[in-house]
Amino acid sequence: MITELAVERVEFTCGQCWHHWSVDFEVQHYQDDDGTDWEYFSHDGIGATSPYTPDGGAPCPECGRHWVGHLVARRLVPVAPGPAGEPRHRVEDRATHRPERRTVPPLPSSRRLQGNPAERP
Repeated sequence: MITELAVERVEFTCGQCWHHWSVDFEVQHYQDDDGTDWEYFSHDGIGATSPYTPDGGAPCPECGRHWVGHLVARRLVPVAPGPAGEPRHRVEDRATHRPERRTVPPLPSSRRLQGNPAERP
């Protein structure tokens, strides 16, 4: 069962060339049938290793070295069904409900450069 959904902004600083950037990850916290808590990370809709571990550290876009990130901001996404009275819309026919959802381009969680905009390339 999903217990929490969030978008987490993870910040990285390269220890080699000092480049600074951030990336947004979608995070699902869920509990399996045994009561064990898990996290599932994705980036642009593709499963990803935790950016907070050495195995999931992002490569520096300047020099390619991998670095572990740290959390700088997060936004919770409400988990359905939510409290009574919250806005919701019944889907009468899944096949015809907002069919454009299946064909629009993905919304990227693009890399964000940090620091002074005047110093950006």
